[in-house]
Amino acid sequence: MAYTTIDKPSDYFNTILWTGNDTDNRIISTVGFAPNWSWIKARNNSDQHYLVDTVRGSTKVIFSDSTSSEQTRVSAVKAFYQEGYILGQEAQVNRNGGTFVSWNWKAGTSFTNDASSTGVGSIDSAGSVSTDAGFSIVAWNGNDGTIAHGLGVKPAMIIIKSRQTSNNWVVFHKGLGTMSAASNSILILNGTAAKDDPGAGFAEPTTSVFTIKGGAAANDNNIGYLFAEKQGYSKFGSYTGNGNANGPFIYTGFKPAFFIIKRTDATSDWFLWDNKRGAINEITARIVPNENAAEGSASMDFVSNGIKFRNDAAGRNASGGTYIYMAFAENPFVTSTGIPATAR
Repeated sequence: MAYTTIDKPSDYFNTILWTGNDTDNRIISTVGFAPNWSWIKARNNSDQHYLVDTVRGSTKVIFSDSTSSEQTRVSAVKAFYQEGYILGQEAQVNRNGGTFVSWNWKAGTSFTNDASSTGVGSIDSAGSVSTDAGFSIVAWNGNDGTIAHGLGVKPAMIIIKSRQTSNNWVVFHKGLGTMSAASNSILILNGTAAKDDPGAGFAEPTTSVFTIKGGAAANDNNIGYLFAEKQGYSKFGSYTGNGNANGPFIYTGFKPAFFIIKRTDATSDWFLWDNKRGAINEITARIVPNENAAEGSASMDFVSNGIKFRNDAAGRNASGGTYIYMAFAENPFVTSTGIPATAR
């Protein structure tokens, strides 16, 4: 069996950069595929994170740094395009002279599930899925039941947000432990809190459905982004800090293109790095998903088979601290033909 089935990860995930010019109907066509989920952030300004997808529509924006409900912004991402999108003149995505980054994922296959007809789940759902890449976008209405996700395997991470209500973003991650009646840990994407067991949230997902308990989602329209682990392309796990500038090494099995972490045992920000804003090690350019702050600095290395930490900051590498992570590949460690990746 081949090490990986995805030799070119940039067919499913890619980071791109641009400089704003305040031009209406500006075409951004460097993603390399038609994106289904795009997460945009101004690098040099304290602007909100803009998250758009093809299931809700390009002009329907939600913000990872806010509890705000979905907003319509017709002058931001005006439309999705063949290999990107068309921008309007909104400053948060196209300010003249501003620098911007976006992280883009491909799903691509539309689906609907009538739960009463199929017997899969208890709440109707619709969305877009790539079983090859292990990614699905799922929309549903309601807050207590089971929902089809289309992945065909158990998701490793689930991120959900109410579209109509001012609610927290709620995150399930396999690194938080098995979901059960006795253990129901979640994280909040728009906040700094440690993991919480609120008595409402997720139950352990299956290969066909995920479970929402009352309180994790609003009793209205919701959106979820679900990820399954794919060898050589994506990795979802946990690590323990050593409190040393010579920090821990995290084996992913690929050269990373994207890496996001959150401390789970204490209050801390989320932190995000990619391979485009820091092309040569040490990579220092980091963004905080739960804040609208401009890009900051924190060091690490992306190597051929994982991540090496280079500082002892508590939010990333406290002695005995526990953390979860989400990573996507630039190159697999070994391709399907047996060719190894090279170090940065």
